[in-house]
Amino acid sequence: MILRDSASIKGIAVHKVGNKLTDALFLSKSTLQTNADLDEIFLDYFLTPFKDHEYYNLYHDSDLDLNEVYTYACRIFDDPGSLYIQSVNLAKHLYEKSTHPKIKEGEFYTVFFKDCILDGESVDALGLFKSENKDTFLKVFLRGDGFGIESEQGININKLDKGCLIFNNEREKGFIVAVVDNTNKGSEAQYWIDDFLHVRQRKDEYYNTQNVLSLCKKFVTKELPQQFDVSKADQLDLLNKSVKFFKENESFDFKEFSNEVIAQPELIESFKRFKDSFQRDQDIDIAENFHISVSAVKKQARIFKSVIKLDKNFHIYIHGNRELIEQGSDERGKFYKVYYKVEE
Repeated sequence: MILRDSASIKGIAVHKVGNKLTDALFLSKSTLQTNADLDEIFLDYFLTPFKDHEYYNLYHDSDLDLNEVYTYACRIFDDPGSLYIQSVNLAKHLYEKSTHPKIKEGEFYTVFFKDCILDGESVDALGLFKSENKDTFLKVFLRGDGFGIESEQGININKLDKGCLIFNNEREKGFIVAVVDNTNKGSEAQYWIDDFLHVRQRKDEYYNTQNVLSLCKKFVTKELPQQFDVSKADQLDLLNKSVKFFKENESFDFKEFSNEVIAQPELIESFKRFKDSFQRDQDIDIAENFHISVSAVKKQARIFKSVIKLDKNFHIYIHGNRELIEQGSDERGKFYKVYYKVEE
């Protein structure tokens, strides 16, 4: 978790970066002059959106030093006085990557933070942010014995468009990096995360928890019905047991999970084989043992849908005891029989 309580801003440089196909690159001549009140606003604007525990590393396929953002970040951490010079390099790099027709022009901020709290540890950080969207604000003011009103275009400080925090930690691995992109969801989104930053997910407890839960969901919903005669209710029961295991345990052990949740020997063997193919297909590593990330469980649990959809008439949500629901058929068609004690 990222906390801003003790964080302070030691320097900000702002440039305007447009779409290389249609806009110009405007470079300011110096760093931005602020005051204590503005710094507090900036701290909220820049740091509040980073609520997720999913972290990344800057990387390059052949040599980490060839990642431009990594190189410029190293120079700033080694010499904070070079913030402005490196912000120009970063703005030029972003401009070169802004070639998709849908990319908007916007202000690009390079910010040096002191004493951010990352998972309980105080660490300096470099922030890279871009504001692309403008909101309309109404300004109401006194005019004689009445009021006047004007509209202005400006940045909504509650809506950070794009952001990245590079923590001065684990330099040899490409730093610990947090990323936000709240604007682009299509192919143009790749320019910020893949083309400009060039990051990949950090292999930590969040990464491991996320991958195993994805593995379980894919196995139960896609692979299992192809190999075994399994009902929808049994599938949902297995999904519920998987999530329950992660919620009730602090650590994950593949063998323990398989024996406790998958249970049946033939299913366990199928699960092991699917794990191997899943790793190859997704190009990820599935750890055998790791500490479970609570935040990853909360996020992934949202996509584990415990619902049986019956034609367009009914939805049955299964959250608990599988033994309280039975499936059958008669002359009228298929049916589910549900046992309960209290009707609410």
